[in-house]
Amino acid sequence: MISKQELQAAVPERLKINVTQDLADKLNNISTDPLHAENIRENFLTYTRVLQDGKYKIEDYMNAVAYVSYKLMGYNNQDSYFKTFPDRQAALVAKGASRKDISAYVAAYNKNKLVNAILEQSLIPIHILNQDAVQKAINTQMEIMSDDTISPIARTQAANSILTHLVKKEVAQVQLNIETSETSALKDLQQAMTELAKQQKELIANGASAKSIAESSIVEGEYTHVE
Repeated sequence: MISKQELQAAVPERLKINVTQDLADKLNNISTDPLHAENIRENFLTYTRVLQDGKYKIEDYMNAVAYVSYKLMGYNNQDSYFKTFPDRQAALVAKGASRKDISAYVAAYNKNKLVNAILEQSLIPIHILNQDAVQKAINTQMEIMSDDTISPIARTQAANSILTHLVKKEVAQVQLNIETSETSALKDLQQAMTELAKQQKELIANGASAKSIAESSIVEGEYTHVE
């Protein structure tokens, strides 16, 4: 369950006044499935950054988070829409809306700017989205570790927590053992290079220039024609 105070702490300053106990109650009872409700509450706190970028209503944000949460769970757009807005489903069925009309309503909501802003946020790794919270946690642990008025056990636990999460991970070393087996072709090539070097030394000894040897071409050889 989530409290009104927790919601107020999560939203931008200008929206804190709009966070009421009624909103907290709606969020806590947003789904009859406890796991679904918990997931939606967590996402509500995770994606509040989108509220910084537009003039969205808190309740609209809550509904959009619920819709996106259902989509992320694997439900299709229509099921996610009706799980988010069960009253709308009842109203559409009551007035005999066609399948085409229902699909149009769902498609329009799926293209909603707020919905897509939350979807974009969902693609960002959770540890990046919550970097500020991670830093606050580290700062808290450092305060505990440095406070002489706190028990040694608590200070030690705080120090160990910092070490566990901040110590540089050992770089995994991967050793590649490459074995090169000497084939007959390789031996022949080595022998040919040795003979060539020997011939070039003899030519230089007999007065040929290094330039003329470097520019010379190998014109003799054997080849095998492959069909």
